[in-house]
Formats: sequence, C-alpha cells, structure tokens
Amino acid sequence: MHCQQIKTYLPDLLFEDAAFIATPLGARVQQHLVACPACQAELDGLRSTMNLLDQWSAPEPTPYFDTRMAVRLREQIAAPPDSLFQRILARWQWSSNHSLHAIALRPMVAGALSLAIVIGGATYAGVAFFEQPQPAPQTSATVRDLESMDRNAQTLQQLDTLDQDLNQDSAQAQ
Repeated sequence: MHCQQIKTYLPDLLFEDAAFIATPLGARVQQHLVACPACQAELDGLRSTMNLLDQWSAPEPTPYFDTRMAVRLREQIAAPPDSLFQRILARWQWSSNHSLHAIALRPMVAGALSLAIVIGGATYAGVAFFEQPQPAPQTSATVRDLESMDRNAQTLQQLDTLDQDLNQDSAQAQ
C-alpha cells in the first residue's frame, strides 16, 4: 500500500476503532506503520494534537456576556442597512410573524410567485406543444440529377431560340 492510502486509514487507528483494527486491512496498515517512519510520525503528530485538545477547556463567558450580546443585537437591528437588498433582507430577518407588514406582505409574495409559476408553466406548455414544421421530404440523388438536366435542357432550348433569332436578324440586315 502507498502512504497516501495509509493516511486515509489513520483516523481509524487514532480513535482505536476495534472493528477496523481486527480486519486484515487494519493489520496491513499497522504493518506499514512499522515499516514507514513518515506515516508513523504523522500518526504520532495526530495523537499529540488529540491529547492537546483533550486537555483544553473552553473559557467561561463573562457574567455580562448575555447583556453585551443583547445590546449589540439591538444596535445591529437599529443600524440602517447599506443597500436596498440589505434593507429587504433585514426586514425579512428581523420582522416578527405578528407584525402588520409581514402579515400583509407574505400573501402578496406568495401570489406573485404563484402567478410567475403559472405564467412560466403556460409558456412552457405553449412552446412544448407548438407544432413544429415538417421537414421537406428528401428526394433521391437520381431525381435531383434528372431535374437539373431538365432545367439545363430548357436553358439550352432558350439559348438556341435566341441564337436563331439573332441569326435571322443578322440575315435580314444584310
């Protein structure tokens, strides 16, 4: 096994997962750790970090923490937002469900969203069921060649007629 693969199993060894250690894979990982000093050093570093975290204790908040937090929260609510989007966001965040504007605004927003969904669905239905024009039937190459020859024959006939008319005009002029 490569060191990169072994590093994915280090947390199982770190937390002493008995189910993992008992498997043949766990035995191979432990054999690799005996042979590889870099992987063993990484496991030791993880163990020392976990020991430091076990010894660490969270600091106790000051007695006035709740009071200060409430004051900051009121200041934040009272401060005017910078942009229109922030004002709208603040209105939705800080308004209660019982305020007049929230009661009046929510049905309007729900109605507008419903209308947008209906219009979008109707538009999609109109586009999806709109009859597409049928493509022209494919003609074979033989038919196309015959049509081309027919047009060429007509053109040659017209040129012959013009040539005869020119010859007659020139004969009459002499």
